[in-house]
Amino acid sequence: MSANDRVLINQMIEEWRNARTVPLSFDAAFERFASEHALHGFGLSEEEIEAGIIGGGNDGGVDGAYVFLGGRLLHEDSEVFQHSSAASQVEAGTQLTLWLVQAKTSQTFSELALDRVSATCKDLLDMEIDEESAAILYNEDLLARFKLFREALKRLAHRHPTMLIKFSYVTRGEASEVHVKVQTKAKLLEAQLTQAFAISTGEVEFLGPAELWKRASTLPSYTLELPYQESITHGTSHIALVTLGKYIDFLSDETGTIKSHIFDWNVRDYQGNVEVNREITASLQNADAPEFWWLNNGITIVCSQATSVGKRLSLSDVQIVNGLQTSYTLHETLRELYSTEPSDPVFERLVQVRILVTADQAARDAVIRATNRQTSVPVASLRATDDIQRQIESYFFEHEWFYDRRKNFYRNQGKPTDRIVSIPLLAQSVMAMALGQPDHARARPSSLLKSDTDYRRVFSEKTELPVYLWLARAQRQVDEFLQTASEPVSRSEYTNLHFHLAMLGAVDLMGRVFNRPDTLSNAAREGIFPTPARLESLWASLREEFDSFQKDRQWGPDKTAKSADFVGHLTSALGYGSLRRR
Repeated sequence: MSANDRVLINQMIEEWRNARTVPLSFDAAFERFASEHALHGFGLSEEEIEAGIIGGGNDGGVDGAYVFLGGRLLHEDSEVFQHSSAASQVEAGTQLTLWLVQAKTSQTFSELALDRVSATCKDLLDMEIDEESAAILYNEDLLARFKLFREALKRLAHRHPTMLIKFSYVTRGEASEVHVKVQTKAKLLEAQLTQAFAISTGEVEFLGPAELWKRASTLPSYTLELPYQESITHGTSHIALVTLGKYIDFLSDETGTIKSHIFDWNVRDYQGNVEVNREITASLQNADAPEFWWLNNGITIVCSQATSVGKRLSLSDVQIVNGLQTSYTLHETLRELYSTEPSDPVFERLVQVRILVTADQAARDAVIRATNRQTSVPVASLRATDDIQRQIESYFFEHEWFYDRRKNFYRNQGKPTDRIVSIPLLAQSVMAMALGQPDHARARPSSLLKSDTDYRRVFSEKTELPVYLWLARAQRQVDEFLQTASEPVSRSEYTNLHFHLAMLGAVDLMGRVFNRPDTLSNAAREGIFPTPARLESLWASLREEFDSFQKDRQWGPDKTAKSADFVGHLTSALGYGSLRRR
């Protein structure tokens, strides 16, 4: 069977890489495939997986590195890094995870790979690291990922997080036949990672073709069973009273981790230790409190089908669109108790669950809006349900491009990954090319749309739909050009400058700087964009000015890429003029 698994995995990777406009090498495709399935339970998007890939040499034996807080991927502009109050709102004991991946196409697992990662972790988990010396040994991408983890730990130290440091070693060899010496090195690495901090746990896993095939052939389940005590049915929809024990089962996967994918359409993330969640916890801990469902607004689920048999509801395409705070607080407060004492009386308390059955996307969006407007939710949090978002999705779909308004929706349908465009990526493309602010796009990869002002500028009903599609396609062309450049582009250089190159491409077409999306209307209608030869010339000029500006200001590459001053210098130096910012 192992040979069959290897053939199937190879075939999946070949089909995936060849479906792209610009195919990746098999090794590069294997790295991304390995990272995706090592992190299978997190439901990361293609862009999120790509952002964690460590490119170039001096990678310390790490091909992918990802940092999570409470099961959610951290970015350099995540809230916890922006405001001191945000860290204070993180629930005490929340898990901070550093997940490392090494992917090799060889058919064996080696001691050397574990030795390299061991040395890397010894150096880069040091909270008093000499960053200047480390930069001689390790590349910028790897240093940035470990720094993100260390900075998160510093910010959260007073919240006493638990820590998991995990290493997934992926090859095309047999995980069930790992040599005893390699297994011994893995145990030593686990011990090292566990001892790195007083609150850390280290884990090492071997993934071969059989393990990869199992994960790759298992999509997140959207058909779930929900046992209930009592229910009222009207048409095909239901209101049910569910015991807390059964609801925690419903929320949890086989490892006890919350199923984050069933909250993909919820408008808010978990808010942690805020007042309302503290009140929920207090009511759970008070045996004399009134019935839980009397005090709580309950849960709203939308699904495409619900079948009730013997006090069990079978729900398809489940999405919890209201009640995320309740769900996460229940899970965080009671999961350990439920695993040790499932007969505790608290698990017989009831929560009200509304199950609304509709396959109509507009109707689902209306439910999401209505149920969330009943509480204090910023308008910005409801953006994925806005008319403009649905219009963009529909227009993209008509042209065989896929706007991922609902995270991973099209990926789960098997659409070509290089034609799937997320809301954040389109927003960054608009900000960089149409509004002339690639520095803003670079500096705020995950928080760009938290400002209502920025959102209205980026997603304006005055902007024609063809312009949005042109921007998405143009950004893809730039990214593909950089991935296949004659002179290799490092991951850090790509991250810092791909939006700047996209801006230059748009400005070069117009012959001048601009900050209005409608300036691109003609280019969008005609489908024109700079040729690869022109991009080559613009890229050479961009690199030259980038290096020169850093030397003049004595700035690092990150600071330069995030600077409006550099954008003004760049466009002026290349003869396109400069633009006054709003």
